[in-house]
Amino acid sequence: MNVTIFGGAQPKEGTAAYAEARLLGKLLAEAGHVVLTGGYMGTMEAVSRGAYEANGHVIGVICIDLEEWRQSKPNQWVKEERRMQTLLERLAGLIQGCDAAIALPGGAGTLTEISLMWNLMITEALPPRPLTLIGSGWQSTFNQLFNDFESYLSKHQRELLYFAEDVKTAVVKLEN
Repeated sequence: MNVTIFGGAQPKEGTAAYAEARLLGKLLAEAGHVVLTGGYMGTMEAVSRGAYEANGHVIGVICIDLEEWRQSKPNQWVKEERRMQTLLERLAGLIQGCDAAIALPGGAGTLTEISLMWNLMITEALPPRPLTLIGSGWQSTFNQLFNDFESYLSKHQRELLYFAEDVKTAVVKLEN
């Protein structure tokens, strides 16, 4: 499968978040999956590196506008680039190009990616596919959303999201 990974750009090599993302890339590649990331630093770099080091194929869905804004280039472990001009085109490429998606911890950008993909599945603009959120942060965030906005979110909508405590559990869920 093509598996898109969402996550923050902040994790640096030597941190637990970077190590977890690198392990995720490794596990996905070892299971024979192609990894799609945003292609730059942090989680994107770590996942790309882990997949590359496990002889996996890494696709970077990159954004020209972001490169100009950040003054950055794709990380060295990206082996195939899908270049998009705008951030919205990049989001579409990450979401439409996958058979499943996994979200690691992140900030506003990661929340946007999760929300957009989830809403596209809710509205049937995108066929349902696994969308797994890793970590207690996402679990508590969405539990709060489900509790506070219960009348706005049907059981079916809630069931489109999967939760995993760590990357190993997420990969096992993906394989099942």
